[in-house]
Amino acid sequence: YDWDLLAARSIWAFGPDKQGPNILLDDTLPTEVDKGLLGSVRDSIVQGFQWGAREGPLCDEPIRNVKFKIVDARIASEPLHRGSGQIIPTARRVAYSAFLMATPRLMEPVYYVEIQTPIDCVSAIYTVLSRRRGHVTADVPQPGTPAYIVKAFLPVIESFGFETDLRYHTQGQAFCLSVFDHWAIVPGDPLDKSIVLRPLEPAPIQHLAREFMVKTRRRKGMSEDVSINKFFDEAMVVELAQQAADLHQQMI
Repeated sequence: YDWDLLAARSIWAFGPDKQGPNILLDDTLPTEVDKGLLGSVRDSIVQGFQWGAREGPLCDEPIRNVKFKIVDARIASEPLHRGSGQIIPTARRVAYSAFLMATPRLMEPVYYVEIQTPIDCVSAIYTVLSRRRGHVTADVPQPGTPAYIVKAFLPVIESFGFETDLRYHTQGQAFCLSVFDHWAIVPGDPLDKSIVLRPLEPAPIQHLAREFMVKTRRRKGMSEDVSINKFFDEAMVVELAQQAADLHQQMI
């Protein structure tokens, strides 16, 4: 996987459930961090990481493809102040904070779709797929028959009613098979508060991530937006606001 030996030896855990697509690394230096104290709370930190990876801050769903690095740690020397009841929620909170600061994106499952159709219906299939954010990867003739095979990828959320739509536009001449293929990033920024979602109106492509997040949180009875105040100390919030103001001033 093109990892150097030191990084590979620094892996603490995969998550969630010890085999997920997220990694926790110990990237601290012995000259800066007491490795003995850090090792004493390793299990608690890993549990906090697993918790955070299993229930992400955006939609309370598992997160994917995220690498967490421990670059610094200040740990109390008294065992009373570093019990698992204190370390686990703190580790989860730190994981959430790092995740939210790393321009997170939503991911969605994507189907691989194979459609069998006469050649004169191929253009109609392209139209149906494009309206549902699908894209064709190949269309090839089926040897020995007048049929064509159209191969495409289609987001799972767009697949509801797809077969009915397909048959309607091809007069019942097209047949499709679908199977889960991969995860893909949803277009847009889920944390962009400038996006206004209007009821009963389809959202533009670049607003989809925001729409998916807000509607998922509503369905689960959560607040519509992710508040960083839940995960950052007040001093850190002030510092981040100051950095944002300085950056805005530089851009002007």
